[in-house]
Order: sequence, then structure tokens, then C-alpha cells
Amino acid sequence: MSNVDLLSECSGFEWDKGNLEKNWISHKVTAVECEQIFFNLPLVVADDVKHSRKESRFYALGQTDAGRLLFSVFTIRRKLIRVISARDMNTKERRAYQSS
Repeated sequence: MSNVDLLSECSGFEWDKGNLEKNWISHKVTAVECEQIFFNLPLVVADDVKHSRKESRFYALGQTDAGRLLFSVFTIRRKLIRVISARDMNTKERRAYQSS
């Protein structure tokens, strides 16, 4: 099953209070912005093999409704997207996203 197929089966988001606060305090990214990238194109999703020891993790490169370019790490639990972290894309990620 492809990563796109996995996302198409998801029915919403699940938030952990700690991750909500961490994303805001560390990177000034709101939960709404994190969710928006999954609805805007292009969206680049790939396996995060390095961090998938206990559960499958993925990363996404996407943009908010306002055009902010975000890098997000997430997992899927019970058909819900659970964002672990989100931040602005770095230069290398931005190039990869813009070439998709």
C-alpha cells in the first residue's frame, strides 16, 4: 500500500497535548497549520525509516493555506493522523518540495 493510499484511509487527526505545545513553543506552528498541509497540493509523503523503530513513521512536505512550507513527522493510529512534530522546511527540503 502506498503512502497516499494510507492517507486516503484516514478519517481525521489525533493530537497529543505535549506535541501541540512543543510544535508551538519550538517552531511557532499551530495544529491548524499542521492539518492544512494534508489538504493542499503538492504534498510529498515518505517513510521515515530512521525513526520507525516502535511504529511506522512518515514525514510530509507540504504547505499551509497561507503558503507556509512545513516539514512534519507523523504516524497513523486507528486511521487517524497523529502529528509528532512540525517545523518550517529547511533549504534542502524546500528544493525537494518545489521540484515535486
